[in-house]
Amino acid sequence: MIVVTGASGNVGGQVVALLATAGERVTAVSRRPAELPEGVRQVRVDLDDPAGLKDAFDGADALFLLVAGQDPQAILDAARAGGVRRVVLLSSQGAGTRPEFYRHPVAFEEAVRRSGLEWTILRPGGFHSNVYAWAESVRGGRTAAAPFGDIGLPTIDPADIAEVAATVLREDGHAGRVYELTGPAPTTPRDRAAAIGAALDTPVRFAEQTREEARAQMLRFMPEQVVEGTLAILGEPTDAERRVSPDVERVLGRAPRSFADWAGRNAAAFR
Repeated sequence: MIVVTGASGNVGGQVVALLATAGERVTAVSRRPAELPEGVRQVRVDLDDPAGLKDAFDGADALFLLVAGQDPQAILDAARAGGVRRVVLLSSQGAGTRPEFYRHPVAFEEAVRRSGLEWTILRPGGFHSNVYAWAESVRGGRTAAAPFGDIGLPTIDPADIAEVAATVLREDGHAGRVYELTGPAPTTPRDRAAAIGAALDTPVRFAEQTREEARAQMLRFMPEQVVEGTLAILGEPTDAERRVSPDVERVLGRAPRSFADWAGRNAAAFR
């Protein structure tokens, strides 16, 4: 059995669906109800309550772990006690490139490495789906606003992250590896606005924010430390953050999906 945490989320929900389709027994863990494939067991519990995870882990042999909760060691101890032997951690590219800003993912990575379990760490860069933040302004005024409009980064489709995770959870040969997950090519915020416009068959105007405007907006839903790290990546990316990684293709045997592909599949959110 495979336990998937964050099962109501953007990546976790797709991991659940892929594993269920592959015929795996799956337990979906989340704080809120999730629509699940038939046959998937749901356990509603907060990862800040590791004691409440005992039922979820009982009889499991693999775990997809989200960076959530404040005590990764307690979560991993509960997993091991339940029989888990393999853990796949969804971390963040920033844990490798800017650990001073991404201390929470770093703490989870450290706990996973010393857990005694067979581990694999996934470090995605920015998600294609981050542009859902534009949905309301695109629907209402065909406008998308972001800072650093002409700086390109190879963002990744959450569907590719989920497919990599589902593959690594089911296959041998990935133990002790850290996979950097990116899309197939860098795109700028201006490029992404144009791609959404193409998917809608109507122009979307790009409005460039100042750093301070973007910072004020991000602080409404992100911790200050993460905001500063994110703005540093967006505005002054390192060579490692600009690099297109081969790891999606290495695991899946195909190239990652482009932003334009994602925009075409998700255009309804912006209509």
